[in-house]
Amino acid sequence: MTEGAYLTMAGLSKSYPGVVALREASLEARRGEAVALMGANGAGKSTLMNVLGGVTQPDAGAVTIDGAAVRPRSPRDALAHGIAFVHQELAMLPSMTVAENVFADGFPTRLGLIDAVTMHREAAALLARLGCNLPTTLAVETLGPGDRQMVEIARALRRAPRIMIFDEPTSSLTNNEKRRLFDIVQGLKRDGVAIIYITHFVDEIFEICERATVMRNGATVATRAIADTSPAEIVHLMLGEADSAERLADQAAAPGPVLLEVRGLSGGMPRDIDLSLSAGEVVGLWGLLGSGRTEMLRALVGLDPVHAGTLRWRAAGELQPITPAGLHRIAGIVTEDRRGEGLLLPLTTRANLSLASLRRLLTPWRLIDRHKEESLATDMIRRLRIKVSGSAQTVGTLSGGNQQKVVVGRWLATEPRLFLLDEPTRGLDVGAKTEILRLTAALARAGAAVLVISSEPEELMRICDRYLVMSRGRVTTRLPGSATRADLLAAVSAAPVRAGAA
Repeated sequence: MTEGAYLTMAGLSKSYPGVVALREASLEARRGEAVALMGANGAGKSTLMNVLGGVTQPDAGAVTIDGAAVRPRSPRDALAHGIAFVHQELAMLPSMTVAENVFADGFPTRLGLIDAVTMHREAAALLARLGCNLPTTLAVETLGPGDRQMVEIARALRRAPRIMIFDEPTSSLTNNEKRRLFDIVQGLKRDGVAIIYITHFVDEIFEICERATVMRNGATVATRAIADTSPAEIVHLMLGEADSAERLADQAAAPGPVLLEVRGLSGGMPRDIDLSLSAGEVVGLWGLLGSGRTEMLRALVGLDPVHAGTLRWRAAGELQPITPAGLHRIAGIVTEDRRGEGLLLPLTTRANLSLASLRRLLTPWRLIDRHKEESLATDMIRRLRIKVSGSAQTVGTLSGGNQQKVVVGRWLATEPRLFLLDEPTRGLDVGAKTEILRLTAALARAGAAVLVISSEPEELMRICDRYLVMSRGRVTTRLPGSATRADLLAAVSAAPVRAGAA
């Protein structure tokens, strides 16, 4: 144990059938400092934190807190040792109030009944500590992602933790919400709390962390003082090689025929949208949060209501009218919320991969042919290099990057001519991002039309042949594939619609 370390995790190992999750992993944290825990998807970060949180029992190794050996047997046991989590996938009770969510793991009582007055008073005090003035009587389902996270942090603070783990806390936050979170982390450090900060945004750790511990393939490969390292070195340690931001595919020399033509599409947020998508091209949909990107994509396939507009789809060699519901049936759709909308978490990887292909897997007796289903799943696992112990592994136990590959693989198996991808790399490490982007480019070059949304202009620039820029629900600017990052950033504030081909 290093002198001054409040938390020490040493020699931790954990194996599952066919998978070694931890290989003598280690981590240390001091009071009043933030330690970044970095690594590619599947590197072992979640398993290591699950050991600390009492969710997983290690096969070997030791955990020491303030000089005393501990072995949390459950999340409640971890709380008793002063360990609190703020999870990436917020564990909220949406129909309940802010105060009820803050006290969800232990309500104050008086004469055997819940003491509502004390609950609301103390919840308000905890939120005020975070600089948040949310009414404690609001239902959580009415809150945005940033405010929901404040509620989750308040719940963690209620137990006065000495160790606090933040798991991808900024993946769904606006810039202002991120600044508020960083202020909270700095305040916790001043209070002497040891922070473990898990993120895939390398730049963030240089702003709020003192040290970084990097994991790869279940093992701890390095710990660096932030002042003595660089983003490039962190990426190199995570991947074993430096990531490259070069284009992953040549610009399409000449796109094929128009597959989808949209004219005057209007709904709740999208307004008078005109666009076309051609075979063999990747079109990037760029805009700030709130610009209407996701709403436009959802309206295209009937997930949000459409009030006006026409869609035409190429069938039998010509463009023919089609409804949003009809487009939904033929498109491959990767939604922004892969866990909430893209996956059936309790089911196997095999079941999730085959879900969109069940019709062609049926026997003459209308039963699923399990041999065909296994063949499909095995093929997708091989093609996408999904890191899984086998097709029967529950998809909810996979890392984020591998879960995303399962969502993409499900639609890839149907061989659609149209792919609609909404933030396909959100929450993924740089290596998994590159794999998903390379696959996206390959889909287009194989003849599909691809429309992709991303909040990162650098990612779009690696694969896109042209760009549509949205603001306030409208396509305001159309840019060629040669556009620079500066062009994209400047375009989001452009008021008039710039002329150009769809």
